[in-house]
Amino acid sequence: MLWWEVAISVIAAIALFVHSLDHFSNKLQKRADGKLKIVIAKISNNKYKAFLLGFVATAIIQSSSAVISITISFVDSGLITFANSLPMILGSNLGTTFTAWLVSLDVSFLGSILVVIGFIIGYFPERIRLFSKPFFYLGLILFSLNLISANLAPIKESEEIVRFLSYASNPFFGIFLGMILTVITQASSVTIGLSIILCGQGVLGLDSAIGIIVGSNLGTTSTAFLASLKLGTIAKRTAFVNLLFNLFGTLIYLPFYSTFDDLVGKINAPIAMQAAFAHLFFNLAISIMLMPFIKQIVRGLNIYWDRRAARRKEIA
Repeated sequence: MLWWEVAISVIAAIALFVHSLDHFSNKLQKRADGKLKIVIAKISNNKYKAFLLGFVATAIIQSSSAVISITISFVDSGLITFANSLPMILGSNLGTTFTAWLVSLDVSFLGSILVVIGFIIGYFPERIRLFSKPFFYLGLILFSLNLISANLAPIKESEEIVRFLSYASNPFFGIFLGMILTVITQASSVTIGLSIILCGQGVLGLDSAIGIIVGSNLGTTSTAFLASLKLGTIAKRTAFVNLLFNLFGTLIYLPFYSTFDDLVGKINAPIAMQAAFAHLFFNLAISIMLMPFIKQIVRGLNIYWDRRAARRKEIA
């Protein structure tokens, strides 16, 4: 197969994955929109419940960008406070690890089954038919992952591509590459999924995959920023804190990247699962370090922003 045929096939498979992910997320959001607001209003005043809500919502919807964007809009509308939104953001970041496990466990064989189930349910009475499209698009997500894996297989035969990807073993280049790919695709799931698939095929080393995954966490914050642009100041601040959380994790990772990579590499599991473990450990560590200090973080940020606003008034 010629290189341009491989490129078109891979891009088409990725486009199908992104399209399926987007529609799956949208369908679930529409089904749960009214109930979701009631649930959030009730439990968001407890940071641990809010964290769990962010985690579960992202694991179900399969998009941290969607959950964080929704959270930012709720903050802007006053449904939840700025302080209560932060645990939800941390939980959402942890929820992205669910996608990594779907890829590493290779459950893509379920894709065709779920597509068929979704298609059949579409002919049932209306109450049951409501679940048709979520089933269908979830199946399409898994099916497209299998398609991506099959289309990426010839890449291992290209010395140039393998050599280029090997540069990602440098954590700075790996993080940069993961960030750029995620900003372009606007979906960290794509970047993480590709990294794990290439790991499993022996094209990408574990250290390279971890760097790219860490970078994808930074890249996905761009979606929240875009969502906050048309909203108020408090929404923009929430998006900014999402960036701070992921930047904090990256800065913590960099000095210890070699130790972290070695520890993950000692896990007795296939390399694809090791990459999924790395993603889980990274996001879990950030949550454990930041959750106890949510109040202090909010207080410090509010003091900083108040002083900044006061200085602007003085200058004006």
